[in-house]
Amino acid sequence: MDLIERLRAGLPEEALLTDPDVTGSYARDMANFCDAGTPAVVVLPRTVEQVQHVMRTATALRVPVVPQGARSGVSGAANAVDGCIVLSLVKMDRILEINPVDRIAVVEPGVVNAVLSRAVNEHGLYYPPDPSSWETCTIGGNIGTAAGGLCCVKYGVTAEYVLGLEVVLADGRLIKTGRRTAKGVAGYDLTRLFVGSEGSLGVVVRATLALKPEPLQQLALVAEFGSVAAAGDAVCRIMAEGHAPSLLELMDRTSVRAVNAMAKMGLPETTEVLLLAAFDTPDPAADLAAVGALCEAAGATQVVPAEDAAESELLLQARRLTFTALERIKPAMLIDDVCVPRSQLAAMLEGAAAIAEKYDLTIGVCAHAGDGNTHPLVCFDPADPDEERRARESFDAIMALGLQLGGTITGEHGVGVLKKEWLARELGPDAVELHRGIKQVFDPLGLLNPGKLF
Repeated sequence: MDLIERLRAGLPEEALLTDPDVTGSYARDMANFCDAGTPAVVVLPRTVEQVQHVMRTATALRVPVVPQGARSGVSGAANAVDGCIVLSLVKMDRILEINPVDRIAVVEPGVVNAVLSRAVNEHGLYYPPDPSSWETCTIGGNIGTAAGGLCCVKYGVTAEYVLGLEVVLADGRLIKTGRRTAKGVAGYDLTRLFVGSEGSLGVVVRATLALKPEPLQQLALVAEFGSVAAAGDAVCRIMAEGHAPSLLELMDRTSVRAVNAMAKMGLPETTEVLLLAAFDTPDPAADLAAVGALCEAAGATQVVPAEDAAESELLLQARRLTFTALERIKPAMLIDDVCVPRSQLAAMLEGAAAIAEKYDLTIGVCAHAGDGNTHPLVCFDPADPDEERRARESFDAIMALGLQLGGTITGEHGVGVLKKEWLARELGPDAVELHRGIKQVFDPLGLLNPGKLF
């Protein structure tokens, strides 16, 4: 009660949620196999000063704080711990500035990615990071997990668009990092340190984001392959030839069948791999023709260019539906995002197929093929203890394969609870010690998102 009363002293009544039935709904994100505790209270601030009040109160009473966005993450990074303050930032959802000259936007963390994208489009500008959940995920969550998306192959990930931040530290102090300028190298790059830190170092309350001129309408093609090796070879040929597609995506046979079953899209189910490529260049048809020829040289059984933008968007929609379609196969799904060097993409997919066979599970794979970021999706029934065990073991086997191939355990979804044991394996003991030292500097009491990352 002391916690509630102290919070109430600096917050409007509507910002505090204390009903256990309501607060319990904020306990977790979309990850499976991740423990979640029971929050003491949920706070939905609307101002920086309110966030500062929450953090000062938490520090005074030694209460842990779990920052949250839309809870669309899949690693457990937003999961509550027992007795914590859940600090949901979804009400801080203002776009404060769009500047076409400086090509920046200044936003609060609760702004939804798609809302920002459409707003800057009205100024002839473009915010490239586009996670699959872009219609619901927030910019603050994207920053916390260093989110990616379908267009990363050409335009890069969230970290490359965060110029500066305003961050409330664990003790309530407000700091500014980075800049508004196109260039700047003053001091350590604290901005990049916060991007991907999953709310463990501070609470982002404002972000200055870089924008690009709005690109031309993209045109796509789909290529069918009879083997994973041929599709992997095509990706290598495309990148080695210096092409810069705005999108280069892959769907395996399991993913294609799942999308067809759900959306009746008529995708070819006899193929082993579908490769989607798109260009937003002045002459996309010529670029697609060149890429189509490379696909055929690698062994594509069929290459079909889209006739117009509408048909291109239909192809991309099929890729975006993959997660949802595979979720229908079984009651639960483990979403992996192992990233490997492009040259190892085929080996990663072949290894995932072998793991699926070994554990007798349905594992569909889609991938941001242009940057080697694979999403093996393990479908299972949690009501079957043996199947649940096999799902977890297969998930670990996939991460081990990724590291063996020179990759990383997460390309864009973050570590959270789900992968923190694997993070230590990837980094090694000396690097883990340095990470923990950084955490100690920013959060000496260990109050910010405890139990995540390390």
